[in-house]
Amino acid sequence: MEDQLKRINDKMQRLVKQYQSLQKDNERLNQSLQASIDKSAQQQQQIEALTQQVLILKSAAGQMEEADKKAFEKRINRYIKSIDKYITYLSD
Repeated sequence: MEDQLKRINDKMQRLVKQYQSLQKDNERLNQSLQASIDKSAQQQQQIEALTQQVLILKSAAGQMEEADKKAFEKRINRYIKSIDKYITYLSD
């Protein structure tokens, strides 16, 4: 009986250690995932900024295709509407 209790106790201790190890691994993986998500978001913002710069440069050089020109005008109009909205909020 005593041997059985000792074996059960040993198994419990091993399970607790394994559980703690898995918790640490899980925390480390979650941190790594969050870092990857943050990096991906930052890279997406950089891509967007570079895309806008390309469109502006094409527009300035007069090399913009018709579809790009329309998309650029839409984007500019959205920015203008957004700015107007904020100006309205500030004036209230």
